[in-house]
Amino acid sequence: MEQELLPKHIAIIMDGNRRWAKERGLDPKLGHKEGAENLKRIARYANKVGIKYLTVYAFSTENWKRTKEEVGALMLLLHKYVKDLLASSDLENIKINVIGDISKLDSTLQRSIKKVMEKSKDNTGLTLNIAFNYGGRDEIVKAVQKVGQKLQNNEIKLEDITEDLISNSLYTAGQPDPDLLIRPGGEQRISNYLLWQLAYTEFLFVSKYWPEFSEQDLEEAIKTFTSRNRKFGGK
Repeated sequence: MEQELLPKHIAIIMDGNRRWAKERGLDPKLGHKEGAENLKRIARYANKVGIKYLTVYAFSTENWKRTKEEVGALMLLLHKYVKDLLASSDLENIKINVIGDISKLDSTLQRSIKKVMEKSKDNTGLTLNIAFNYGGRDEIVKAVQKVGQKLQNNEIKLEDITEDLISNSLYTAGQPDPDLLIRPGGEQRISNYLLWQLAYTEFLFVSKYWPEFSEQDLEEAIKTFTSRNRKFGGK
């Protein structure tokens, strides 16, 4: 794949973990575990081929509505994922960034997340954004609150409120908007994900469940992206 044709930023909704497990007669927790392992594989491959940003939807603000057992299993899985990252002596130059309202997570997990972000902050390869306790509307509300606070403090004027100002108040401040959104699992919706950032993103919906979405599938998705004619509202 030619470097200049690659999408700079890919977003993925990691969907289908529970259904993957159910079809195999497995506990849903094992589906989430395999989904986490697949994230490692896909992130490494994205880094290898030269993708600059990868943003994955791991846990939404709505996912708290799931059973206490499943939510607990997902929290334990994130604990383990972050612990493994901290223990790793080589993150393959990947920068780890957790986006979302982590203040709702337990204090031990919050500290671990901050440690792994600090550990990898100077890495210059792929930036991996893990969206955890994330909601697109919640993100926009928090951005508007930041802007409103600046207005109230007389740091800015009303006419200073622009798209760039709002973009720079989001979790993804300083990053380009996603060029490509991939949703495995067969569903065709964005589920409150990156609502501001996806304005001109190309969408690709895949029937495979996330745990079985392979490096080859990502390569095919990138090839599909490069064949599209992006107009950004023009002719």
